[in-house]
Amino acid sequence: MVDAVFACPPAWEPWVSPWTRRLWDAEELSECSWGTLLMPPGTVRAIQAVAVSCKCLLVKGTCRPELLASVRTMHIVTYGMSPRDSLTLSSLREPVLCVQRSLQRPDGAVIEPQDLPVGELPLPPEQMLPLLGLRLLQMPLTGKPFL
Repeated sequence: MVDAVFACPPAWEPWVSPWTRRLWDAEELSECSWGTLLMPPGTVRAIQAVAVSCKCLLVKGTCRPELLASVRTMHIVTYGMSPRDSLTLSSLREPVLCVQRSLQRPDGAVIEPQDLPVGELPLPPEQMLPLLGLRLLQMPLTGKPFL
């Protein structure tokens, strides 16, 4: 299964893995069933009328559920700065990605709740959070998952 980012922000481009497809047209989302699909902030409205299928949808936690009515997915992973989000940052000064609940990856592996220091980032940590979540869901659990 192929992973994808819809409407990838230009600032993320150098940090998106080469095996992740960038999608720019909402119609491209219905081409296949995706592994992990990352929806950056502000992009969900664009897919309301498109049939989308993915194993794991990574979406901002403030997204209203009715906007996801056309999405078929096994797992929704939310990101944001709220304690209700699955992925958040527990520190901004020295960025730490916080996995707040068990997450199932598209390959079936489970990521347990934990704090993961991410080191120096090229952009402010809150801007990189969605991309860090995608990398966490993509990378082998035995290696460094980040940039």
